[in-house]
Amino acid sequence: MVQNVAPVMAELEPEDFYLLSGIEQGMRFSEWVQREKIPEFSRLTAEDVEYRLDRCMDRELIERKTIQYEGYTLTFEGYDALALHTFAQRETIDGVGSPLGVGKESDVYEARSYRPLALKFHREGYTNFREVMREREYTADREHVSWQYTARKAAEREYDALETLYPDVSVPQPIDHNRHAVVMERMDGVELSKARLEPEQVRPLLELILREIQTAYHEGFVHADISEYNVFVASGGVTVFDWPQAVPTDHENSDELLERDVENIVGYFRRKYPGRMPERTDIEGVSRAIRNDAFESLRAFVTE
Repeated sequence: MVQNVAPVMAELEPEDFYLLSGIEQGMRFSEWVQREKIPEFSRLTAEDVEYRLDRCMDRELIERKTIQYEGYTLTFEGYDALALHTFAQRETIDGVGSPLGVGKESDVYEARSYRPLALKFHREGYTNFREVMREREYTADREHVSWQYTARKAAEREYDALETLYPDVSVPQPIDHNRHAVVMERMDGVELSKARLEPEQVRPLLELILREIQTAYHEGFVHADISEYNVFVASGGVTVFDWPQAVPTDHENSDELLERDVENIVGYFRRKYPGRMPERTDIEGVSRAIRNDAFESLRAFVTE
């Protein structure tokens, strides 16, 4: 997606971005924006709109569909272009580098800047929109919800969580965000799922992760999706990332989600390192200790 957009950014003119922004505004009301309304949304003349539609169609930044009317919608490449344009105007980044990770709900790239940064594009809702609407709380009160809105809200949620937690919790430093994209510190280390731990490292590392979960809780957030795939391990410790689904601790389900996080991460260590982990751990007790800011080690919670 971004690989397709970055090469054409230099070809785009200010009026192209007016058109894309206009279609974006129209998508607040309908997935497909009626052609006749685009001049109003974009503040371009009808003649200029016609020219810009062809330019953006050629670069696959928009799509056209004839229903009861001729309608246009942004592709994710078009949405990417708008976010990249804003970051360039703010001088947040100079360009986009190699992919760092591509998943079902986000793509992460190197960001060219004065320091190592990562650029994360949220994709929630683009390929499996109905499932996302059921699962993501931030779409619950909207009658007309687009993939554009869902991805933007995911980015906002993640940026807000990172701003609140950094630096007390070991999370990537947030730098900037726009629309569905977040610029953050690039992390060092290896994903926990790929890390090879020495036997003596297993329990101390798990306890370190649980203490980060505890600090996050007392800074106001439950991760709500912790796993071996969103913890980085490095010589200096761990970094917990991927926070778009985080919930505040005053959320009605926060205790349940905290316990699920604890169960998920303890369960991973138990499966991966059965010889170094107790067979039974009091998950409810660990979760309660975290809520009370009293967790230090697993020693008191081994039930075997």
